[in-house]
Amino acid sequence: MRYYIVDDDPASRLMLKKIITEGDLGLVIGEAENGVECISPILTTEPDVVLIDFLMPKLDGLETIEQLKNKGYKGQFIMISQVVNKEMVGEAYIKGIEFFIHKPINRVEVQSILTKTTEQFQLKDSLLAIKDSLANIVPLKPVLKKQSVREIVSSKLSDMGIVGEIGSNDLISIVEILILHNNPLNTFPSLKDIYELLAMKLDAEDIKKEMKAIEQRLRRTILLSMQHLATLGAIDYTTPEFEHYAPRYFDFQEIRKLTIEIVEDRLNSSKIKVNIKKFLQVLYLEVLENYK
Repeated sequence: MRYYIVDDDPASRLMLKKIITEGDLGLVIGEAENGVECISPILTTEPDVVLIDFLMPKLDGLETIEQLKNKGYKGQFIMISQVVNKEMVGEAYIKGIEFFIHKPINRVEVQSILTKTTEQFQLKDSLLAIKDSLANIVPLKPVLKKQSVREIVSSKLSDMGIVGEIGSNDLISIVEILILHNNPLNTFPSLKDIYELLAMKLDAEDIKKEMKAIEQRLRRTILLSMQHLATLGAIDYTTPEFEHYAPRYFDFQEIRKLTIEIVEDRLNSSKIKVNIKKFLQVLYLEVLENYK
């Protein structure tokens, strides 16, 4: 594995380099003390993994990651930070961070995380090699029946604890309208347009009345999913469902409020803001990606 280290603390860079070298974990091909200085050499050398500090002058870790990705870097990132809170964790997951190394740096933790990263990297390479090998022998044919939009959406709603809720059918129908009917409005529509399309699909006698009912059902169902995920987060915010859905589908600050209220046994959902459009946009994009 080829590593590049970005940290404004020379001692941290030296310690990480020493752990990697002495532990035969790979090769450190470069280092930089801030985000501005690292972008060009990383794009040129294309390391497998970038270990990057969260708090740095000029350009912080998340801003640097965003610039590197926008310029075509495809490698993995590991965040180094002495400040860990749920807002930061949520934003980091959105940016594509998979692992954190906490400061002060601990040799055992670094070795464990880099070993996991290497295993993931090797597994990915092995799967690609197998796929290429099979492709050269005979065209690959799908073994499993392609999932329908309804099945994909239902799976995600199940993960969020709301499959079967009153608004779950509305969510399925909305995604079906946007994907199976090639999104008749071309760009992602406004909530008003979405409600109207669904009301028309349901053959509602009173379109405006049904649009209001749709919004109420969606708001209630999405709030239930927020409560479900917040409960998971209160127990362990590293659970796969919480890590995937909480920062992507919702305003993470609202999830955090719910989590705190659940921990302190003072749940008051009336003060929680429900962002229906964000939920629908992310659901639509993820289902579209899986349906291709």
